[in-house]
Amino acid sequence: MPDSGTQPASAVQPPRQQPLMYHDLMTPAEVLAIREEVRRFCDEKLAPVAWKIGHTEEAKENFPHELFQQMADAGLFRIPYAASIGGRGLKHPATATAVVIEELSYYSNSVAAVYDVHCILAGHALEWASPELQAKYLAPLLDGSKIGSFATSEPNASTDLSVEALVTEATFHDDHIEINGHKRWITNSPVASFVVLLCKDGKRMTEVVVDLDAPGVKVGKPDKKMGNHGQLTADITFDKVRMPLENVIGKRGEGLKIALQVLTYGRIGIAATGVGMSQAVFDHCTERLKTRRAFGKAMAQFQHWQFRMAERATEIENARNLYLKAAVRMDSGINFPEPEAAMAKWYATNLAGEFARDGVQIFGGYGFTKELAHDGSHYRVEEVYRDCKIAEIYEGANEIQKWVIARGIFGKELTG
Repeated sequence: MPDSGTQPASAVQPPRQQPLMYHDLMTPAEVLAIREEVRRFCDEKLAPVAWKIGHTEEAKENFPHELFQQMADAGLFRIPYAASIGGRGLKHPATATAVVIEELSYYSNSVAAVYDVHCILAGHALEWASPELQAKYLAPLLDGSKIGSFATSEPNASTDLSVEALVTEATFHDDHIEINGHKRWITNSPVASFVVLLCKDGKRMTEVVVDLDAPGVKVGKPDKKMGNHGQLTADITFDKVRMPLENVIGKRGEGLKIALQVLTYGRIGIAATGVGMSQAVFDHCTERLKTRRAFGKAMAQFQHWQFRMAERATEIENARNLYLKAAVRMDSGINFPEPEAAMAKWYATNLAGEFARDGVQIFGGYGFTKELAHDGSHYRVEEVYRDCKIAEIYEGANEIQKWVIARGIFGKELTG
């Protein structure tokens, strides 16, 4: 940033187009109120620090602890949960949670990913836990005093979560569980207090909560990634780690069922991040096309960009409707709201990737530049271009989402 004390033009937030272009006729009133509440929080607390979060190298000391605690103090971590376990007790918690994630990703996909893993993956898995485990792990997750993580992926097992593919194993003894194995790309792990761990348990799978400061647990250094720099991921290895028998979530053998339900919820959240990033690109590009001139006229006067933005506006409308419909179906009691969840995840994240490429093209060299040395200016489209790719990969690769949709069309007997 320049030393003059004034912000470069790039730091000025463009007008939001979503209220003008998207007329929400199906979202419950309580969820609309959550959107406005979270939007105010993001405008006040997240927007001023979002660029730094997205452009600072991954390191434990760079995790946005202050923002994380502000989110906790604002009650954002309580939105997904029932009042009986310390949540807000909303009638439509999944829909409200997805909306939170869209609003966070509008400014920072990193922060949205942190929230997704903390609340949807780790937190939602703990809804299957005993009251004692919830008191020990879920209650501090809600107030922000503990950061949660969730581990399924391994060096050679991510999309394939079959018992044959897993290496991490829980061996049950009379008075304890012994855990050995290796997990990879585990979000929040460098700063988390605990991990909800999918383990091989004989010929079945079981979820276990493991304290990350337990003897035998080693969390690696944060990975250096192309994007989502504020989302810290790292390997976790387990060497003869002992946990109480009571740390099983649900029942032994229910691990895969719990993990898949949690990941289905998560893919709705990731769809919402695709919408949030796309909406950010749309808003920045709309303003840029109005103000950037070429050959004596505004770029918005060229029919190519008029038509392209018309297409993107329609696609954002469709993507938002898809994730909201999937979330509403989940709130109705459907644990696997297909095909909408798969459609939403694939469609919205694919849109974010395609539109981010447009965004860089619209901004030209400025869109390709992390920070202009001349005046410290920077542009949101560059960060979205780096961040959006991971949304097509994690919580169920987009190829898997297409397979899920195809399975609904042709049946398991043909698709497998």
